[in-house]
Amino acid sequence: MAETALTTGVTDTRKGGLQGELADFWRYFRENRGAVGGLVVFVFVCLVAIFADVIAPHGPYAQYRDALLVPPFWQDGSDPRFLLGTDAVGRDMLSRLIHGSRYSLFVGCIVVSISLVVGITIGLISGVVGGVLDTIIVRFMDIILAFPSLLLALVLVAILGPSLTNAMIAIAIIQQPHYVRLTRAAVLGEKNKDYVTAARVAGVGKSRLMFITILPNCLAPLIVQAALSFSTAILDAAALGFLGLGAQPPEPEWGTMLADSREFIERAWWVVTLPGIAILLTVLAINLMGDGLRDALDPKLKRS
Repeated sequence: MAETALTTGVTDTRKGGLQGELADFWRYFRENRGAVGGLVVFVFVCLVAIFADVIAPHGPYAQYRDALLVPPFWQDGSDPRFLLGTDAVGRDMLSRLIHGSRYSLFVGCIVVSISLVVGITIGLISGVVGGVLDTIIVRFMDIILAFPSLLLALVLVAILGPSLTNAMIAIAIIQQPHYVRLTRAAVLGEKNKDYVTAARVAGVGKSRLMFITILPNCLAPLIVQAALSFSTAILDAAALGFLGLGAQPPEPEWGTMLADSREFIERAWWVVTLPGIAILLTVLAINLMGDGLRDALDPKLKRS
């Protein structure tokens, strides 16, 4: 009975501590109005992407040959069937923008997931093991950082072949050094602390020491980096799509839509402007949200 009560008390304390930390995080996060606004926009884009098949009034590939380059509803010559107009082959711009949100969020999620898993693993090994292996890893990451990121992505996609999958692989590779260096720096700051020394004395293995003991205390800066890298991945994917090395036509990816429509910029501004605005708002929202995460997770900024 006593052991049960003690266990229940410990569990309640942990739950209370977690709830308190979440409440404290939200209190600091909501003080940044830009971050809250970014979160609202990001959640909206996520919902649009999830329910794209229900929300979109037309199919993303459906062509209406009787409605080529129809302007948006507020301009003369508009068509009530197409609120944001149509492109050069009669496809509904609103429907393609809605479905394009799926591509952007998919790219962000995949790139960040790969970068986090691989980058954190390499950074932990580099920081904990040290020695010659650490030097080799750091120098290799320095070499990758020496190249302009977009240029390196272009070279990698040119080697692998133009496609959205290869574009995601290339973007994940160029983002690796940031996660590796950030994780390594955090590990070097933590590995000489008392709780790590106590774990070593207790005979904890290196794998458990890295992933269970040290990693949880290094997550705050990595979460912020992941949020900011999400927006960078969307921008890079759009840039590669614009250059013809990312998603291929007729996929409704925002960068590809820009590339397909650039010749109509003077006589049909909406086919170029609307995908650009979608990219702008999504990336801005994620960046604002990342700033809020940094402010809420950084103890120094909390105290100030």
